[in-house]
Amino acid sequence: MDQETLRFAKSNEAKFVENLKNLVKIPSVSFPGFDPKWVVESAEAVAGLLRSSGLQNVEILRIKDAHPYVYGEWMNAPGKPTLLLYAHHDVQPAGRENLWKSAPFEAVEREGRLYGRGTADDKCGAVIHAAAILSYLKTSGKLPLNVKMIIEGEEEIGSPHLEDFLKAYQQKMQADVMILTDTGNYDTGIPSITNSLRGMASLDVTVKSADHPLHSGMWGGPLVDPVQALSKMIASLTDKNGKMTIPGIYSQVRKLSPAEAQSLRSLKYTEKDFRKQAQILPKTKILGGKDLLLSLWRLPSLSVNAIQASSKKDCANIVNESAWCHLGIRLVPDMNPQKSLESLKKALLKSAPWGVSVEFLNENASPAWLAEAQGPAFQAAARALEKGFGKKTVFIGCGGSIPFVGPFAKVLGGAPAILIGAEDPYTNPHSENESLHLGDFFKSIQSAIYLYEELSSLPAKNPERPKALQNRIPAGV
Repeated sequence: MDQETLRFAKSNEAKFVENLKNLVKIPSVSFPGFDPKWVVESAEAVAGLLRSSGLQNVEILRIKDAHPYVYGEWMNAPGKPTLLLYAHHDVQPAGRENLWKSAPFEAVEREGRLYGRGTADDKCGAVIHAAAILSYLKTSGKLPLNVKMIIEGEEEIGSPHLEDFLKAYQQKMQADVMILTDTGNYDTGIPSITNSLRGMASLDVTVKSADHPLHSGMWGGPLVDPVQALSKMIASLTDKNGKMTIPGIYSQVRKLSPAEAQSLRSLKYTEKDFRKQAQILPKTKILGGKDLLLSLWRLPSLSVNAIQASSKKDCANIVNESAWCHLGIRLVPDMNPQKSLESLKKALLKSAPWGVSVEFLNENASPAWLAEAQGPAFQAAARALEKGFGKKTVFIGCGGSIPFVGPFAKVLGGAPAILIGAEDPYTNPHSENESLHLGDFFKSIQSAIYLYEELSSLPAKNPERPKALQNRIPAGV
């Protein structure tokens, strides 16, 4: 690799930040109830970014009613392996906008961080690789290997059209190694490769006792309160220490191997670290015992993501007719997603008091994912990250879920799936004041440059024949 590539990336850091800011301006929330035109506009902006980076055959891919994916490629390195890069351009809703210190869809720099929805999760993923590709093509006129890039538009809603997408575009996606840039680092400045993800079993629960709200003074007492009923149902799912009480829910949990247990111990994660990173209130108890990383990465957990009956704004002296919540279990390796979902539903029904009506909707079940972080591709990635960050790479788990990973790795015939990203424990993804550490953003671009070089020495197994080399350099940065 020509050192000029790294110098080009360094001299264009401000431009790369500007590219990210332009993507963040687009409120590409993929959730139902939000205008889908913004996800389309985001896809068009990402396509423009990929074209300006020098990728060829850039196109927006659609499947049925799915939000748009964006694809681009550079397949001009005969005999070299093919790398598939993944990120997503859809984002979570802003949440409580009054809690943001700056507008959620206006990226603002403060104290070395860039604040805004999607700065870290995951529009930075697209910008990181576009920047690395541009840096190579502007200085060397070529990449050291073949590259395909897919930027998804509905990851935040669980990739509901993934199966249809893979059926339609399986051949286009074929590659030797997959790099998914949608995870984070163990801590700020510490490069990390994620080799386990928790899955998800989630659903909406609606509890109903009447067909309309009733005056709490005139009818309260004999009338069943669905909010209390739902609260009792939720409370029945865990004991006083936060451990789930759902029968059989822990029976399928895979035990750690000795090597995995040693790896967790080597990170020396403490309650002090957890409190600092999560920024929880001082007197709030920490659940799950002393082995916090085990609880975060390799044990299931229950969360109530939202709950509603009336609202703070419309509060009145009534007994509500219904109460609603969305809750879910984060799953770990060997847990059957559908079986876990059915166990959750059964437990909720069993604990429903007073004859209330219970309805389940929007059910989702996706498995956990675990990869053995061994082999030349993982070693190459670890070396690249260490060069880019200047610190030793660590292998970690992630408590979150990325439904895309497992099915895509399967379609690629077991090709290594390497999960990296620029998030850190202070990013606040999915919450207010999401942010990206700009130092880690620049180091991630450097790491991507090293990554392409390191992976270029791997054998090419993909049967697709790259086209003849074309030294096409984009006109603008």
